[in-house]
Amino acid sequence: MKIKIANGRLVDPAHDIDHAHDLFIADGKVAGIGQAPDGFAADTVIDARGLIVSPGLVDLAARLREPGYEYLATLDTEMEAAMAGGVTSLAIPPDTDPPLDEPGLVEMLRYRAKRLNKAHIYPVGALTEQLDGQRLSEMAELVDAGCVAFSQANRPITDTQVLFCALQYAATFDFRVWLQPIAPHLGREGVAHDGEVASRLGLPGIPTASETIALYTYIELARMTGARLHITRLSTAEGLAMIRRARHDGVDITCDVSINQLHLCDMDIGYFNANCRLIPPLRSQRDRDALQAGLADGDIDALCSNHTPVDDDAKQIPFSEAEPGATGLELLLPLTLKWGQARGLSMVDTLRRITISPARIIGSRSGHLGLGARADVCIFDPEGETTVTREQLRSQGKNTPFLGLNLPGQVRYTLVEGKIMFGEAALK
Repeated sequence: MKIKIANGRLVDPAHDIDHAHDLFIADGKVAGIGQAPDGFAADTVIDARGLIVSPGLVDLAARLREPGYEYLATLDTEMEAAMAGGVTSLAIPPDTDPPLDEPGLVEMLRYRAKRLNKAHIYPVGALTEQLDGQRLSEMAELVDAGCVAFSQANRPITDTQVLFCALQYAATFDFRVWLQPIAPHLGREGVAHDGEVASRLGLPGIPTASETIALYTYIELARMTGARLHITRLSTAEGLAMIRRARHDGVDITCDVSINQLHLCDMDIGYFNANCRLIPPLRSQRDRDALQAGLADGDIDALCSNHTPVDDDAKQIPFSEAEPGATGLELLLPLTLKWGQARGLSMVDTLRRITISPARIIGSRSGHLGLGARADVCIFDPEGETTVTREQLRSQGKNTPFLGLNLPGQVRYTLVEGKIMFGEAALK
């Protein structure tokens, strides 16, 4: 199919483009920008007047709950949510049931996603078997099956010798390792940031040191082994300062932050709002402000949704017992726009954090709209609004701290490899 996206404002951070250009798509790829290729005759024309045409969004953390947790969500429902949010590429953490530590599981997941023919998925393999932190997984076989990196998800390795061997092996074959900085024991029983709010509510706390102690270990081991390290879901100002210093010292390290920690702090827990029960926990206002600034100045490379659908029953219980997690796929774009507006950033700089920057961390061909690129496209109305209600959310998980808010931006169309997967034309 040949598609012409006409009259839109093309914003492509990878090429620093922010200009009115028509976009021409043929055979699932970008065939022309501004001027149609010779002999091009569009089968479909999308009028993008007043709309922004950007690369499809790339999300570094989206739990689709398959395999093992289909009662919480399915690939089908969460792919629909991704399309509604303009997200065309998803990195999948390994903490499924069973974990993604076998090539067959990875191949099955990729096969299921391919049959749905919607967003591209990028599985992140388990760093250790069963994520138990004891025996290394067969990383080479998992890469052959389609894994783009290796992680422990939210389950830290207690034995630093095992972690050292894992990073050493990964460095030998240039595999990426993604780690969330959580000290194995410090704050183990905690459910909220160790501060005034947790004290007032009587909630067991998770201190800042839980992140910084783990992060120090990761940085030192990366320095020793030369491994390529990505820190996922950073949550503290101190952790950000450590990453700055590590980069200055030559450590190959990148990091991301979740939309939740970017916009919220522990004060938003209010009176035990279980939608704010998250991993990592919501930190102080000082931490939130530092993360917002760090994302703006480039010290934080990317923004992710940390999409984790949770069943209603698991949230309608006391805060300490509630299951951590929140839906986020459909909120990645509007919350990014809200952050960009508050910081006074250009649209190019704003969208960079959810397009080309995370695509480079994955090692993906996504995230840009250069000639010949895969035609994954998000078309949105920057003047429109996204109303966050349970009824509007397509994800099976309806729990989010942002319920009831009106957020900037409204996705109008999502294209994956030149096929209209969301929008008016997709309904015909």
